[in-house]
Amino acid sequence: MKKLLMAVAVTALLGACGQSEPVSVSDESIGAEFASDDERIIYSLGVLLGESIAEFNLSDGELELVAAGMRDIVGGAEPRVDMELYSSQLQMLATERAQAGTAVEKAASAAFADQIAAEAGAERLVSGVIYVPITEGDGENPSPANTVTVHYHGTLRDGTVFDSSVERDSPASFPLGGVIPCWTEGVQKIKVGGKAKLLCPSETAYGDQGQPGIPGGSALLFEVELLSFE
Repeated sequence: MKKLLMAVAVTALLGACGQSEPVSVSDESIGAEFASDDERIIYSLGVLLGESIAEFNLSDGELELVAAGMRDIVGGAEPRVDMELYSSQLQMLATERAQAGTAVEKAASAAFADQIAAEAGAERLVSGVIYVPITEGDGENPSPANTVTVHYHGTLRDGTVFDSSVERDSPASFPLGGVIPCWTEGVQKIKVGGKAKLLCPSETAYGDQGQPGIPGGSALLFEVELLSFE
């Protein structure tokens, strides 16, 4: 609902912008380089609005309907629907669309997990977590009571990087018992100095709700190197 309120706030801002001189935008500037900072600012407004309504998973045709509603309000026209009736149904639609998107993502993630499970040396744990050793360590294994220091690289099934201590060039330290279940279970199997892949089904990671940058129902793939633990 917060995202929906953000959309309303941005639409109100659009209304205010409609009272000032409009920025002229050439077709060539969209999708290539912007001609001015004003164009970049207005484009960023579109990005914010898009992020605020992403949960609706709108089709191109539906986006045109959204644009039509915005044009009506910015232009001072009366809404063409009963807003008291239909605005109250937006959250229901958002929930339905999110659930449908999650189901699709979970099915695709299950197929991706099967691919990882077919790799040499892969072990599928009872929870569904898949452990694939890359480099065997020569130290001890940590327990949930330990604070571990690791380097890790996390990607979605399409290869999108959502978090990486490797890219930041800064190892992370945290109590092993205080992270997602996939990590609590999987990192225990890595010896100090070792490295492994962890495929985390959504139910062992961020579930159907997801996180910013992580769609609901997503399986996550990590490469984790255990540097040390206390």
